[in-house]
Amino acid sequence: MAVRSLIINPGSTSTKIAVFEDTDKVFDKTLRHSTEELAEYEKIADQKGFRKDIIEDALKENNIPLESIDVCVGRGGFLKPIEGGTYEVTDLVYHDLLIGRTGQHASNLGGVLAREIAEDIGVKAYICDPVVVDELMPAARISGMPEIPRTCVVHALNQKAIGKRYANDIGSHYKDLNLIIVHLGGGVSVAAHEKGKMIEVPQALDGDGCFSPERSGRLPVGPLVELCYSGKYTLEEMKKKLVGQGGFAAHLGTNNMIDVDNMIEAGDKKARLVMDAFVLQLSKDIGGAATVLCGNVDQILITGGIARDEFVIEGVKERCSWIAPITIYPGEDELLALAEGALRVITGEEEPMVYTAG
Repeated sequence: MAVRSLIINPGSTSTKIAVFEDTDKVFDKTLRHSTEELAEYEKIADQKGFRKDIIEDALKENNIPLESIDVCVGRGGFLKPIEGGTYEVTDLVYHDLLIGRTGQHASNLGGVLAREIAEDIGVKAYICDPVVVDELMPAARISGMPEIPRTCVVHALNQKAIGKRYANDIGSHYKDLNLIIVHLGGGVSVAAHEKGKMIEVPQALDGDGCFSPERSGRLPVGPLVELCYSGKYTLEEMKKKLVGQGGFAAHLGTNNMIDVDNMIEAGDKKARLVMDAFVLQLSKDIGGAATVLCGNVDQILITGGIARDEFVIEGVKERCSWIAPITIYPGEDELLALAEGALRVITGEEEPMVYTAG
């Protein structure tokens, strides 16, 4: 009999939910939350009752009895740094998500809501490959300034899901492969996966790796410091220049790659130059990941929304195909990735990971 899972992926102003039977999606809906509705809650954790009621109402309206659910799976949030895998939402996991042990974000509510709904119906709750997954090798943590160690910020859920999906497609195992996996979205992450561990990745948020549709990526440090002290920008304005207003948005006034492609096709030379720069920087990150794996690369996998962009993909193939074959998995499906994570544990394909208080 198929395993029926309820998947919960909270965002800042929405909660995406889905019901899967094994890996077949039978229902999904994005529940929108207005600014006015959320304004009455001081902390993100205070929203849990409000969001739980909306989820249960949506299921009821679509004739999905809670009692038909076999497992609840939530998007993992800001726990302590942990290895990748699927974790049961134990009391400790629930507590650390509720307090936001390493940060406040709506994704913290994923595991919290999964646990509360699961308790109501007597089933287990899990999270899978949360944003705090950190498997860096020790040398990858060292920067040239001891006060600023390199940290791991990566699209762990999609990266791991694609690695395992590719392994399954070729009849192999993720833990037997060396992969370079590239996530191309609003942010970009390029990770070296060695035998099931992401051992090196340029920090994908605010200051490393190639630029992206809305992030600046790595910058010349001296001029950046001078700009910070120029008096032209506040701290918050500088942060926005790094995340949200950087990259393509800064150069071309748009973070929509379709707009960029249209500019190029219309003969816009600046857009062509910025695109070429993006492909160059992205390819350099892929080449860097190959050196981390000592050239022993089984496959390069490219995923995310921009994996549909022909300018990007053709450019990366031209520069990187000599490293290893390239396989494209366009788009991303976090809901399916969460369902797959729980299913691997339920079927015994993987052992659940254990979260400790350390």
